[in-house]
Order: sequence, then structure tokens, then C-alpha cells
Amino acid sequence: LPSLSPPLPVADPELPQGQVRLHSAFYIERVPYEAQCYREILQPGTLIRIKAPRQMGKTSLMSRILHQAGEQGYRTVHLSFQHADSSVFTNLNQFLQWFCSKVARKLRLSRSVDQYWSDTFGSKDNCTAYFEDCLLSEIESPLVLGLDEVDRIFQHPTIADDFFGLLRAWYEEAGYGSSDSSLWEKLRLVIVHSTEVYIPLDVNQSPFNVGLPIELSEFSPEQVLDLAHRHQLDWSTPEVETLRRIVGGHPYLVRLAFYHLAQQQLTLSDLLANAPTEAGIYGDHLRRHLWNLQQHPKLATAFSWVVASDEPIELESILAFKLHSLGLVQLRGNRVLSRFELYRQYFNERLTIR
Repeated sequence: LPSLSPPLPVADPELPQGQVRLHSAFYIERVPYEAQCYREILQPGTLIRIKAPRQMGKTSLMSRILHQAGEQGYRTVHLSFQHADSSVFTNLNQFLQWFCSKVARKLRLSRSVDQYWSDTFGSKDNCTAYFEDCLLSEIESPLVLGLDEVDRIFQHPTIADDFFGLLRAWYEEAGYGSSDSSLWEKLRLVIVHSTEVYIPLDVNQSPFNVGLPIELSEFSPEQVLDLAHRHQLDWSTPEVETLRRIVGGHPYLVRLAFYHLAQQQLTLSDLLANAPTEAGIYGDHLRRHLWNLQQHPKLATAFSWVVASDEPIELESILAFKLHSLGLVQLRGNRVLSRFELYRQYFNERLTIR
């Protein structure tokens, strides 16, 4: 690997938690995704959907797309469904009113949803009319709507099916060439969701088979070395390979290692020795995966077979798909292998083969 100089000015290490700050010295550009998304967001009526397991950098990428759009003079709204009260998901009508009100508030537009909503029409028609008459018509520039943590909607299948069907209808409206198309061309959608959530939606109604799909991958060896140097670590290829044998190029796991190493809280040898234990720096991450597996015994049993084997093994396709969606395995043709040595060691001790 080439030797890279640390960026200047050097910043204090940042504890990785959630979104990487917009101007952080420790953000690694996700080549080629940034450039691809920056071009796509300029297209009328576009829809970008970013997916990956948790802690892979989805929200960080979305925030940069919105920032880039703002630099072009577009109006932008970042809406996280984690901020919605549970009562919002009571029914579709309640949810869509909250959705319209939230977007209008962030745009600082004063048209009241309550006054505009009509019992004569269905809630999806009301929502569409509100966007047409009160939002898109009120702004001159394109509107980029970033929908984050949409996983929470998946917990309410009846709402999810209608809501994502509505987003798909708006996306398609922009390409119909009708009188309303120019209005809907102003709306650009960026949808972020975790692949850890099973999506029980009708494939013909959801937006998840349209638009530009972005599936985030791991950091390359060169990117890991770059990040090590940004943390003022005097690393070269051997150290990178050693760390990657344990956690691959997983963005969060790599950054967490570098944070503690840069703080001189532990050595690389200490990190490797304790990584697959409850006392190690990855304890919370590993326990979250363990809890998920315990909720799904068939998946836990299947993964116990995977981590007990030194070679890729064949599983039922649906089990392989779900374990891959959780970020726990690599796909090797029709076979699967534990994604990291970290997972193989930790789960081999905690899952019982049945």
C-alpha cells in the first residue's frame, strides 16, 4: 500500500457514534458513491435509495448529498423517523398529516395541514395535494427530501405499504409528461434504510425497486491506511492487514479501533486479544447482534453452523439472505462464510449447534 501523509490540520480523535460530522477530518469519501449521488441529485424527479447494515455510513452519505444539493441552491429537508412519537404511527391518516406538517415546518412554510386536509378525499390524496399546492408550488427551486431511519416505518406494515407506494407514485409522476410532471420534477428523494430489517412490502408498490440503488461497501485497505494516518498512527501494510483480518473494512469497527489506539488507551495487541470478548471495545456491537439472533432461533442455528466451519457452507437461500442483510456473513457463490474473524470467535462460543 502507498504511504499516505496525514491531513492537515490534524484533528483530535472523534469517538464514532452516529453520523460523521459534515466537515470531519475523519470522513472517508465513499468512492464512487459520492460523485454518483451528486450527479443524480441534479436530475429532475430523482430517487436515491441508500441501504446497508447498521453503522456503515448511510446517514453520513445522505447528509453530504443534502449539503451538495444546498450548495446548488436547492431547498433541503432532513427528516428522521426516529424523531416521531409512537402516536404518529397510529394510522395512515395521522402519519401523513405528521409527515406534511414536519416538512412544512422545516421549510418554514405556514400553510396549515389541518385546514387543508379534507375528509372527502383519502389521506394519500390529501398528502399529494398538500405537496402540490402548499409545498412544491410555494418554492422556486428543487426540493431534496432526505428520509432517514425509514426502518421504523417497517414496524407498521399497513402504513409502510401505503406510504412507500405513495413515494413511488410521486417518483413516477415526474416521468409521465403530464401537466403536473414539472411540479413533481422539483421533488428529489433520498431514502436511507438498514438491510437489517426485513421488508414485507409488495415489490410493485414500494420505492425499493426504482431509482438509483446505493449499497455501501466496506473500506478498502487503502482507505483503512488513510484513516490510520488521519489518526496520527504510524501504520503500514502489515498493521492494516492485521486489523482487517479481525474486522474487515467495516467503517464503524475500524474507526472505533483507531479512536482507542489514537488515545493510547490500548495497543493493537491488546485490541486483538480482547476484541471478541464482552470486555472488548466491540462488546456493545456484538451484544446487539447476539440479541437479534436470539429473537430468531432459526437464524441463530444457521449462523452457529457458519461460525463453526472454517470453510464456506451452503444454507437455505432465505437464511443466507437474512444473515447477509444483518451484515454477519460474506456470500461466496451459493455458500456463506462468517464476515469477520471477530464474529467467528465471538459467536462460536455463544451459539449452540442444534
